[in-house]
Amino acid sequence: MAKTSSGERKAYIITGPTSGIGHSTALELAKHATVVLVGRDRGRLDEVQKTIEGAGRHAVSVVCDLSDLASVRRAAAEIIALHLPLAGLVNNAGIIEMRATKNAQGWDTAFATNHLGPFVLTEALMPHLPHGANVVFVCSGVEDPERRPAVVAGFRGGRYISAEASARGEWQPGGSTLPGGDAYATSKQCNLATVLAFARETPRLRFNAVEPGFSPATSLSRDANVLLRFLGRYVLSLFAPFIKYWSTPARAAKVITNALLNESGGTGVYYDDRGRPMLGSTLVRDPKFQDRVVAETRALLSTVLA
Repeated sequence: MAKTSSGERKAYIITGPTSGIGHSTALELAKHATVVLVGRDRGRLDEVQKTIEGAGRHAVSVVCDLSDLASVRRAAAEIIALHLPLAGLVNNAGIIEMRATKNAQGWDTAFATNHLGPFVLTEALMPHLPHGANVVFVCSGVEDPERRPAVVAGFRGGRYISAEASARGEWQPGGSTLPGGDAYATSKQCNLATVLAFARETPRLRFNAVEPGFSPATSLSRDANVLLRFLGRYVLSLFAPFIKYWSTPARAAKVITNALLNESGGTGVYYDDRGRPMLGSTLVRDPKFQDRVVAETRALLSTVLA
């Protein structure tokens, strides 16, 4: 059981805990600590909370639409007001939109959900995390244009122009023909750049990333048709443990939980689906690119967040 030096039960925050990898991670984390469940749907949050509490463990739910930056700010304030012994954060929530939409601020919903929302939440909570706390971003190898499994799947890597262009849903030409592919890959590249930049900026905390592997049973796409969801959850997921670069939500949850609970690990580490250090794309490993993504993200957010 993870406890503070005073014997209190530690609390870890996780976004997107109602399905797929996030759900499995929430259940795994609850074995070790109180879990703060952050998600859009109150009913589904309540279901996860009941499951955790039914096993004799502890959870708290906070409603938050990560695509809406005002909602993220409110959720951060609500989490802080709980006065729990916060010990870490998992930025897990993520979506692929097969049809691009706009968020409450008029920006690309996928980019806002996957990058801007987690960025705002993390910066709001950082002052309230203790020295040595872990912040984990669930990233994806699809940001790397040279990663073969991603290329075979139809991705062409992150297509970042600027944070402002990404918010408008604009990407470098020559990208993926997959619906929502460029928005997803670019947002995941920004996640990884943020992890690596924050690790250098804020050495009192640990910032790490996890590539969870391809999990067919996840629900990344809100608008995938029923057949695709059925195939992913009940057919393709059966083969996931036996195929390279494929994983399952349960296995990914263990890697994420280990990264979050590790009090002796490093910072700025990118873990693969087996928990081994891996490299991101050539571009995302460049500190100048990392700093540009963070600086441009902050500049963009300053236009809507007072």
